[in-house]
Amino acid sequence: MIGCVKTSGRLAACAVAGLLAALPACSASEGRSGAGAGARTGADTAGTQAPAVVFRGGHPGAAGARDPYFPELGNGGYDVTHYALTLAYDPGSGHLKGTAEITAKATADLSSFNLDLLGLEVRSATVDGRTAQVRQDGQELTLRPPAHLRKGAAFRSVVHYEGEPESITHDHGWREGWLRTDNGAVAFGEPTGSMSWFPGNHHPSDKASYDITVTVPKEVQAISNGVLRARRTSGDRATFHWHQAEPMASHVATVAIGSYDIKTSRTRSGIPVVSAMDTTAGVDEDGAVLGRFPEIMEWAEGRFGPYPFASAGVIVDRAADVPYALETQTRATIPAAAFHTTNVVHELSHQWFGNSVTPRTWRDMWLNEGFATYAEWLWTEDHGGASAQDHFDRNHAKAADDDEWDFPPAEPPTASDISRQPVYVRGAMVIHKIRQAVGDEGFRALVRGWPLRHRHGHASTEDFTAYVEAKAGRDLDTIWDAWLYGDGKPA
Repeated sequence: MIGCVKTSGRLAACAVAGLLAALPACSASEGRSGAGAGARTGADTAGTQAPAVVFRGGHPGAAGARDPYFPELGNGGYDVTHYALTLAYDPGSGHLKGTAEITAKATADLSSFNLDLLGLEVRSATVDGRTAQVRQDGQELTLRPPAHLRKGAAFRSVVHYEGEPESITHDHGWREGWLRTDNGAVAFGEPTGSMSWFPGNHHPSDKASYDITVTVPKEVQAISNGVLRARRTSGDRATFHWHQAEPMASHVATVAIGSYDIKTSRTRSGIPVVSAMDTTAGVDEDGAVLGRFPEIMEWAEGRFGPYPFASAGVIVDRAADVPYALETQTRATIPAAAFHTTNVVHELSHQWFGNSVTPRTWRDMWLNEGFATYAEWLWTEDHGGASAQDHFDRNHAKAADDDEWDFPPAEPPTASDISRQPVYVRGAMVIHKIRQAVGDEGFRALVRGWPLRHRHGHASTEDFTAYVEAKAGRDLDTIWDAWLYGDGKPA
């Protein structure tokens, strides 16, 4: 089981390592780089498909994306471009009924392909309108279409499923996945939990656009990613349709169902802000924290460049329901007990570092958390508090046996370590060493240029170090060797 630690007000996400056994070598899905923005829905795309041609030259797609820590997450042989999820949830019984329309492109000749889905029963599935054979084995859902799929072909799968979604609970008591609450639920996906509520290619290397439509009892609301396209009521049920046009990794997709006070505003740059405050949490009743959101947003755009999405906001739930803060795309989810300015700064910065520029594998997690932690340091520096150098010095003063020095941030030893202190704090210290090397003006350009360079795409640690050295005009091996990859406390 994977341990959790509290870092910068955030209880780190956990995963079930036992589910994720190593696989034989296989081809992984090709990465995407921003092609999903403005993607058409699955229904729209289906209308453009040519009739299937019988083809028998394919092979089964890989049942994993070969992540160094979670080898069974994701799947090989295809690249998803759009998810259209239609969900109906009954908070009383905890029953979820769903239809997932998945538009994708084959990256290999396929006789069958896998999706990740845990704890829900598939009732039927089609590929390009024709019934597909279905097999479920643990988290692996295998679909075998009547006609094999040629490499390069676009196809659409429709999966009908239902059941009571499982949360993934760990020895230390923290959970992820579909988290049931008194009057609804909250979906948390980092790093493995999204497979508990919809079938998909659940690895950060495969991002897609989303339409998420949720029907719930009319006395509660359903909040999700992106822009609210429609809300309608029929009898005792209400339906909410959310659209996320820009590419999104599945682990930052969310649905929050419950009783919320919806707050709306707009930033100076014109971004609509929609925030959902749990009415039962009794948090920020004077609006002191939420009222600073436009200010924080303006500061972040000044530091990191144009905001990468069409909407923004937060979801605040009771701490009993939400075990940690998570950078759910466009609308970070934060526990009521941790809803303060520092956490808003941290999670908002993830919209640039982690959501728009997504790690290529879970080994690259420090690129998310190192930058978000350093954003906290920049915020206090820019607002009359401790400077980034003060934060660095305070952390560097910790004893050599402090857990901050347990391992290098770019090489967590196991999956259980990807959300521990070295990834966050020592990751931020790497960023500060870069700033010292290139100077403040060079650093300002670098920290704005990096998210523009990989906007709506993916990046690895190797991509980042190469980018920094190109901007610096020299190699920075002394930083990489001591701070990014070195064992123990650097001198």
